[in-house]
Amino acid sequence: MSATMMTPPPEDLREPASSVRPTQRTASPRPRASRTTRAWVRTLVLGVCSLAVLLPFLVGISMAFKTTDQAVEGQAFDLPRPWSLEGFREAWELTNFPTVFTVSLTITVISVIGSVLLSAMASYAIARHWHRPFFRFSCYYLLAAMFLPFPVLALSQVKLSGYVGLANPAGVILLHIMFQLSFNVMLFTAFIRGLPEELEESARVDGASTGRIFWTLIFPLMGPMTATVAIFTLLASWNDFMMPSMIIANPDMQTLPVVQKIFQEQFSNSYNIAFASYLLAIGPSVIAYVVCQRWVMSGLTQGALK
Repeated sequence: MSATMMTPPPEDLREPASSVRPTQRTASPRPRASRTTRAWVRTLVLGVCSLAVLLPFLVGISMAFKTTDQAVEGQAFDLPRPWSLEGFREAWELTNFPTVFTVSLTITVISVIGSVLLSAMASYAIARHWHRPFFRFSCYYLLAAMFLPFPVLALSQVKLSGYVGLANPAGVILLHIMFQLSFNVMLFTAFIRGLPEELEESARVDGASTGRIFWTLIFPLMGPMTATVAIFTLLASWNDFMMPSMIIANPDMQTLPVVQKIFQEQFSNSYNIAFASYLLAIGPSVIAYVVCQRWVMSGLTQGALK
């Protein structure tokens, strides 16, 4: 081997060691113990937050199944001994639960169906004609209405409902649909604008009308967002207290939240009856949310991604 090959390069041509070392370093993987610790911390925080919701709920269930004597003792965390349905029977009779439940269910179901259908059709028209000023203005107008809640317009709505003969559950249904329209249109419009228009163009080539395209093609694709809108409308309508109490003139046609408020003084010393009536009132909404939870989360996620 020649001497020129064995001779090292001059010092001025050598790369500094500091410039070589950083390029040869690799990012060290995060320690497994650190990831495990963070996961446990997140789990602990979520567990504490869950207890803040579940603990009062469990206390309510425990109090509802106690007798009147056990409820008066004030031991909220003690389990019923024995388990009793006395509170549920009293609450069923005092609130006239079958009639009140039927009124609340009718208002809620019609409000949900009306809100979903009206919001879906309006959103489809806005999303597919966004380039036209009228539809763009309509969307902005509906979004601006979100800043006007019912308490701000309560007096005018009460008087107007009385003038046109809607001081009854039908007026509450109409107002529920109208006041939910802004939020529902916002969700539906964002979802529809993410759907490819090529699907509609191919359907129009086959001779499909706009109505047929919406009901047979677009509306089925809106299933996850429809479930999201439906559950939000259901919760808002079922739990509403102010609007039915101010609009419905007949006390016999009131909803569950209003009737519970009316009989609150009778429940003041009977905690088992009070908590039993609360469970009867929130039971349908809890069941509906548990059943539709998967579609609600799917609809919100898809709407955000689109």
